[in-house]
Amino acid sequence: MCKKTKKLIKEERKMLLENKTVLIMGIRNKWSIAWGAARSAADNGAKVLFTFMGEENRGKVEELISEIPGAKAYECDASEDSKIQECLEKIKAENGKLDGILHSIAHANTEDLRNDFITTSREGFSHANDVSAYSFVAIARIAEELDMLNDGASLVSLTYYGSTKVLPGYNVMGVAKAALETSVRYLADNLGKKNIRVNAVSAGPIKTLSAKGIKDFGSILDVVEEKAPMRRNVTTEEVGDVVSFLFSKMSSAITGQVIYADNGYNIMGI
Repeated sequence: MCKKTKKLIKEERKMLLENKTVLIMGIRNKWSIAWGAARSAADNGAKVLFTFMGEENRGKVEELISEIPGAKAYECDASEDSKIQECLEKIKAENGKLDGILHSIAHANTEDLRNDFITTSREGFSHANDVSAYSFVAIARIAEELDMLNDGASLVSLTYYGSTKVLPGYNVMGVAKAALETSVRYLADNLGKKNIRVNAVSAGPIKTLSAKGIKDFGSILDVVEEKAPMRRNVTTEEVGDVVSFLFSKMSSAITGQVIYADNGYNIMGI
């Protein structure tokens, strides 16, 4: 698609998120799904805020987000409740309440991805589930306690097909994503009474920095391209558009769901 056509589509697109403020938690680089979601949200009229891990990464993150007018970045260690609270308090003080949060935070020890799942250490199991699943629970709870979510706000997390099927090299991260998806359902029930929705997007495989930790990741891309109904892999931009939809009022009746954005690969039996 040429740049002129993309520009026309952008200009004609309804501004789904006009006058909304969304927080993208876990930005790393321009190849990440989080960045695709941020660009989509900005294109749809949202004010976009970011969190990142490690103060040493501030420079490269701020350079990246400079492409989005008005974007701000905040350092946040999602493995500690006190750090999450400190970060969210600062965000609220400087920007007011939020209309959406994207949780794009996950990590597992390299050896727990490279070796057989049965060799996963107790520490490695705990670490993967704490960072990849519990952090979303903590963020939702603290954001609600701080009264920083507007009426109708939407919380979204990112998951993957390895939560329901065995994928070589995904190992303990599959367990963590399964915990995350179950957490989405329980959070949706808890927060629904306050008119806050909670969903997850299960993206197809994408060449992100995190994906490099999965053994033989390239072969997974090849299989999806061959077997998915659409006969291609998904892009960060496409996944980002699904996140924007879930942030918007157009999805006001959707909560507690895992929405697949994988060109239909998950429906295939072989």
